[in-house]
Amino acid sequence: MKTLQMGEREVPVLGQGTWNMGEQASRRQHEVRALQLGLDQGVTLIDTAEMYGEGGAEEVVGEAISGRRDEAFIVSKVYPHNASFEGAQQACERSLRRLKTDCIDLYLLHWQGHHPLAETFDAFETLKQAGKIKAYGVSNFDLENMEEALTYGAPATNQVLYNLSKRGIEFDLLPWARERQIPVMAYSPLETSGREQAVLLNHPGLKAVADAHNVTPAQIALAWVLHQDGVIAIPKAVDPVHLRANRAAADIVLSSDDLAALDRAFPPPRRRRPLDMR
Repeated sequence: MKTLQMGEREVPVLGQGTWNMGEQASRRQHEVRALQLGLDQGVTLIDTAEMYGEGGAEEVVGEAISGRRDEAFIVSKVYPHNASFEGAQQACERSLRRLKTDCIDLYLLHWQGHHPLAETFDAFETLKQAGKIKAYGVSNFDLENMEEALTYGAPATNQVLYNLSKRGIEFDLLPWARERQIPVMAYSPLETSGREQAVLLNHPGLKAVADAHNVTPAQIALAWVLHQDGVIAIPKAVDPVHLRANRAAADIVLSSDDLAALDRAFPPPRRRRPLDMR
């Protein structure tokens, strides 16, 4: 699988998301086993956040990586309202306890809130110096946010909503990040809701490319995101069939004709757009 440099480590361009995990006790072991199956298949980047299940998703991740911590690259995120100098450090300590680890590989500000970014980054630097995190970054930052961020530190990534239906970052943010070698982490690479996902996956143009490869539309949509330079995709999957299909999508090679067909079906942006967010 293709990899990207993230901080001091190389990580696979396909990761595992955990949004909506840790919310139902009856689903917990299914979620744990899904993450472990991903690890078995080399999908070692796991993205979570204190917001997901109010810490429940981090607990699921902690159970999944028990005895396998060295295999996993763990990404977590701090709530904006917890992102003061003291608050971010306290939030990180809580995440570490839920994850049952002594260090988070990549710690992100979930989105920009009312605490000054300089204060948040000072907290991140303090956590890094203490060995509590290895790298830090941001999420849901538009171009102006990112330009401000660079004045206070060196964010290792920007996690944003990006998929075939929502290509707005290609106009300005993605080229800007590529020029500075800042990887973009794409959440919801197969869309954000059941309705939006159905519209995407039932698109005739996408289905035609999928039929030509004898794979599913979801696999082509994910392969398209993974094809983009400097982009990591973090779909969530609990069903083992879906997880294996996601892993197989990382090996699909899209031709120039495929890419042109997808551009016709889902045109790239011709003007700047507000940043899409979930």
